[in-house]
Amino acid sequence: MTIAQSAADAARDHLAALESEAVHIFREVAGEFDRPVILFSGGKDSTLLLHLAIKAFHPAPVPFPLLHVDTGHNFDEVLRFRDHVVEKYGLRLIVARVQDYLDDGRLTERPDGTRNPLQTQPLLDAIADNRFDAVFGGGRRDEERARAKERIFSLRNAFGQWDPRRQRPELWNLYNGRHRAGEHVRVFPLSNWTEADVWNYIARERVELPSIYYAHTRPVFRRDGMWLTEGPWGGPREGEEVHELTVRYRTVGDGSCTGAVESDAATVEEVVAEVLASRLTERGATRADDRLSEAAMEDRKREGYF
Repeated sequence: MTIAQSAADAARDHLAALESEAVHIFREVAGEFDRPVILFSGGKDSTLLLHLAIKAFHPAPVPFPLLHVDTGHNFDEVLRFRDHVVEKYGLRLIVARVQDYLDDGRLTERPDGTRNPLQTQPLLDAIADNRFDAVFGGGRRDEERARAKERIFSLRNAFGQWDPRRQRPELWNLYNGRHRAGEHVRVFPLSNWTEADVWNYIARERVELPSIYYAHTRPVFRRDGMWLTEGPWGGPREGEEVHELTVRYRTVGDGSCTGAVESDAATVEEVVAEVLASRLTERGATRADDRLSEAAMEDRKREGYF
């Protein structure tokens, strides 16, 4: 056996182990909780999450609905893909809209225009209104320091808040889902995956993704060290020059704070090679909302964020 063959076999075994762990987590939740839901935005991590859920319960349908917290500042390509996937697999989608909260005064638009931090209240209300007791998310520990502290089963109190001191040990793949009335558990089957694992698995499984993840030409402008695109979130401002560049997105979210990266990676294999060469996580490179403070993500998680 050559060194290349040995490396390829190891990579396959690694991905198989990650897949097996995620499938086990989905089935564990299905057996332990009454009303789970999958957070689904149409981004690569939530799409991978859904792909694994489909595998976990095949040939039966996925037994959980999907929940999308729509900021109103999403990329059109991603929303079209979200709706395409829902129709393709005959899934039930619940949409909690930030715009509804702005319209009736429950929330107020932020001065910086970003709506990512405004997702928390619609999310918590959707969980409470539908009595969801387990909420699957696509968070990974390699993304950001606060997420590195996260357990796979993350207990949230009756206000949806996260307290790292209340998190439980998870030894030998044993997960404790006990919670009081009104509390719920966030579940992260991708916790042990890296961005490279995600893309290698997408390549292996030929998982369909929104076109925005691959190189395309787009008018963008520079703000705070990131390439942003024009949209309902505003911009370019005075002095921000628009350029036609070949870019792709490593992560997608609120368009006001999610930047593109210059890239010629138009195929999944080219994206894999690009990710392996990167020294920055996708959130560190392209998410302005994580730059608000040193503890921006942890602060949002404590309030009930993903």
